[in-house]
Amino acid sequence: MAWFWLIVAGILEVIWASNLKATAGFTRLGPTLIFLGALFFSMLLLGLAVRTIPTGTGYAIWTGIGAVGTVIAGILLYGEPANPSRLICVALIVLGILGLKISSP
Repeated sequence: MAWFWLIVAGILEVIWASNLKATAGFTRLGPTLIFLGALFFSMLLLGLAVRTIPTGTGYAIWTGIGAVGTVIAGILLYGEPANPSRLICVALIVLGILGLKISSP
């Protein structure tokens, strides 16, 4: 169950990080509430996950999911560049996430 919570926490990280721009410096109520809710539950689930998963592994995977997802969201939602070097770097992060998962208990 811990791995499930970690994945959901990572998805929530993508939501809050992607929504940060939409808050317009926390001047827009709706996006700010989404940001705060996703941030809270992301941290809560990360805390639950690291009860079982080693903290360093859990944190690295959580941030990796967030980084990859936020880059993809930036490309799709905000028209950020999707050039080959960025995509190669994202692929390397994914490989790191998979490596940590494979090597963890």
